[in-house]
Amino acid sequence: MSEPVGEKGYAGDVTPEQAAAWMASGEAVLVDVRSDAEREWVGYVPGAVPLAWKQWPGMVPNPGFDDGIRAAGEGGRKKLVLLCRSGVRSIAAAKRATDLGLVAYNILEGFEGNPDDSGHRGMLGGWRKRGLPWKQN
Repeated sequence: MSEPVGEKGYAGDVTPEQAAAWMASGEAVLVDVRSDAEREWVGYVPGAVPLAWKQWPGMVPNPGFDDGIRAAGEGGRKKLVLLCRSGVRSIAAAKRATDLGLVAYNILEGFEGNPDDSGHRGMLGGWRKRGLPWKQN
């Protein structure tokens, strides 16, 4: 699979709804790059590949990320849509995936969206706020 790399260093940004549609149709694999702790405590997307970009505690880089992202993208045969908390770490992860020869998109707004005026997430956009499939343990 080959798609142009955008000026940003990865394939581009997609809305949560577009990512969900691509995932549902089998056109893309959703990779959740949040830490294991975030997925466990805040919630997760059923069917997403859990692959931390940085791991808790200390938010240290995941040494298994490259192998994991290659496996998720089936060696370049599948388009990837990457999800983090707010759409920041997923950009860095999409750039790395692109460097590895994969087609990777960032999901805008992430799982929880940006903080509101009170500093709370989950009120201004994000996968969860938009009513897309998710679960919590």
